Amino acid sequence: MMSAEPAGERRQALGGWTPWPPELADLYRRAGYWRGETFGDLLRERAARHPDRIALVGDDRRLSYGELDQRADRLAAGLLRLGIQPGDRVVVQLPNLAAFFEVCFALFRLGALPVLALPAHRRAEITYFCEHTEAVAYVIPDRDGGFDYRELARQVRREARTLKHVLVAGEPGEYTALSSLLEGPVELPEPAAGDVAFFQLSGGSTGVPKLIPRTHDDYLYSVRASAEICALDAGSVYLAVLPVAHNFTLSSPGSLGTLYAGGRVVLSRRPSPDEAFRWIEREQVTMTALVPPLASVWLEAARTTRHDLSSLRVLQVGGAKLSSEVARRVRPTLGCTLQQVFGMAEGLVNYTRLDDPDAVTLETQGRPISPHDEIRVVDDEDRDVEGGQVGHLLTRGPYTIRGYYKADAHNAKAFTRDGFYRTGDLVRRTPSGHLIVEGRAKDQINRGGEKIAAEEVENHVLAHPAVRDAALVAMPDVHLGERSCAFLVPRGQPPPGREINAFLRERGVAPYKVPDRIEWLETLPTTSVGKVDKKALRQWIADRLAQGARG
Repeated sequence: MMSAEPAGERRQALGGWTPWPPELADLYRRAGYWRGETFGDLLRERAARHPDRIALVGDDRRLSYGELDQRADRLAAGLLRLGIQPGDRVVVQLPNLAAFFEVCFALFRLGALPVLALPAHRRAEITYFCEHTEAVAYVIPDRDGGFDYRELARQVRREARTLKHVLVAGEPGEYTALSSLLEGPVELPEPAAGDVAFFQLSGGSTGVPKLIPRTHDDYLYSVRASAEICALDAGSVYLAVLPVAHNFTLSSPGSLGTLYAGGRVVLSRRPSPDEAFRWIEREQVTMTALVPPLASVWLEAARTTRHDLSSLRVLQVGGAKLSSEVARRVRPTLGCTLQQVFGMAEGLVNYTRLDDPDAVTLETQGRPISPHDEIRVVDDEDRDVEGGQVGHLLTRGPYTIRGYYKADAHNAKAFTRDGFYRTGDLVRRTPSGHLIVEGRAKDQINRGGEKIAAEEVENHVLAHPAVRDAALVAMPDVHLGERSCAFLVPRGQPPPGREINAFLRERGVAPYKVPDRIEWLETLPTTSVGKVDKKALRQWIADRLAQGARG
């Protein structure tokens, strides 16, 4: 089996990332947040403790902790024989398959760094990830959702000069099958816990995603604390329906938190109620995580399903703000506890606690994981606002990065001089320390000088019984600069727009906040991480207005 060097004896020579200042790193170690654990330790210790317990379930596979540990060792040996070295970067673009975990743990054992792409990424993003990280390998499925990733790999290889290997879960075509790389285990030095373990991607909807360096120390603290907050144990069964590479699904507490607790992870290839409800009944799932649009779909489907969902104890909703109207439907419909999660791949994660009163669970997005999560709510000049006032959220702490990878110019804008990350979120903080998300700074609509917080209006609209989902965006206007356009998804036959606006006025919504235009859609477009794609909606309405002006 693989042997481990003492942590810190071999440090990676990776430039382009910003470590924590030594005094803060020492503080986090003394506080017990950073324990010197690595991802290799996590799996090895769980496999030694209960090798026959099932770790992963998906498609037709059931993989025990012992089997996952052995396959990670053997795959690490095969990757090394292929020429992949400690410190090399490897872009991993796999859907919800056991192979995702085999590959990632193998790379962790080897000391190579996974770059976690999402299944929805295509040539522009993947090529950028490969070039920006100088990746030597790219890991893909053969096909997923009707899309052939081998053809995508052909396109990427023509542009990414450092890419030497394409590894395929499934039929490899002209590339290398992952299954062919399982070798006898070899001895490898363990990476230091302070090393960068892998890269995640920023969740922004503008530009190419930035790369987020996560260390073993910081990420495992987040995983461990999340598992404790969410009361995971060996009997927990977590259903992953969102992409496993997403921070929410991976660590909040997600798949890794479940493995840390010795529980079982169930991998669903699709998030649809039809598939997910079957998994919940079959595997007696106790926890799952959704984004708000999907939560609304599940709640509708649960009213008529024949599947037994009684094992479900906790439904997490995050990725965007959940309206209080939808939040109130979770317990009556699913019979489980709602847990709101507000976090980001850059670090900070907030949870409503499982014993919070309903007023907190339904109306807030939780409070931070750590006592050492530093929170500031500031105005446009970085001055702290009064308690309860809306402001920009800034944060730093033991699992929030200090800078994006090889992005000095962007880091100068995204972080303060003293290391606080500018999240881009508009929040209010309650006296208890819970955060209420009021929207994104860029989601503000400036209607002739009157500022409209999109999420505030969306929440009012969602209270109408005929509206299933809503997104408010700015549309250009020659007189006011911007007006508002509401894109709505109806529950059945859409009512006249004037009925919606009258409803808002009855609720006391200020006249300038009432949407200037309403468009009905079957569904709202989403980004690769499941958030409503407001950039696409803004572009759609701008194009529509331009066409009208021409014709």
